[in-house]
Amino acid sequence: MNKRKPKYNQIIEAAVEVIAENGYHASQVSKIAKKAGVADGTIYLYFKNKEDILVSVFEEKMGQFIEKTEMTIEQKENANEKLLALIEMHFQQLASNPLLAVVTQLELRQSNPALRIKINQVLKPYLIVIDGIIKEGMQDGTFRKDLNLRLVRQMIFGTLDETVTNWVMKDRKYNLMEQASDVHQLLTNGLKVSK
Repeated sequence: MNKRKPKYNQIIEAAVEVIAENGYHASQVSKIAKKAGVADGTIYLYFKNKEDILVSVFEEKMGQFIEKTEMTIEQKENANEKLLALIEMHFQQLASNPLLAVVTQLELRQSNPALRIKINQVLKPYLIVIDGIIKEGMQDGTFRKDLNLRLVRQMIFGTLDETVTNWVMKDRKYNLMEQASDVHQLLTNGLKVSK
């Protein structure tokens, strides 16, 4: 089955809306089908079940997310600029699609352990992008050479993730993009007083 068909994309977009508005558990396949403008049975031509829809939404959107982020950071000169670009892209892509932000920050977290394993697999390429920036910075002297790569990756991703979650939980009452520079400063300079 070719997933690049218009109906597949319609269902993905409808699923983001329905899940963001109703929550994953209250989002019946029939609601998603209605929002997509397709028959209930059409959904099953593209997806096995509701869980498959949620994973596919994340795969599609995360794939686009990673692609845009990689294109942006490739244009930057050094690891420090790349890290700032990654933070800005992370915030910008979710700020520009608040319904997707609700799905990624709230609904994906309520899923069962098997679903979380699938979601973690989808996240891996993004974590590899973060690793690449850290390694480059360690090699070119932008970052300390003795950094624990795994821990730094967790700190970067965790900080971005929590910042977006807080923005969603506060009903998006402030400009997420305005946080990017502060987050970048905190991650690169830590809490110490500069001399």
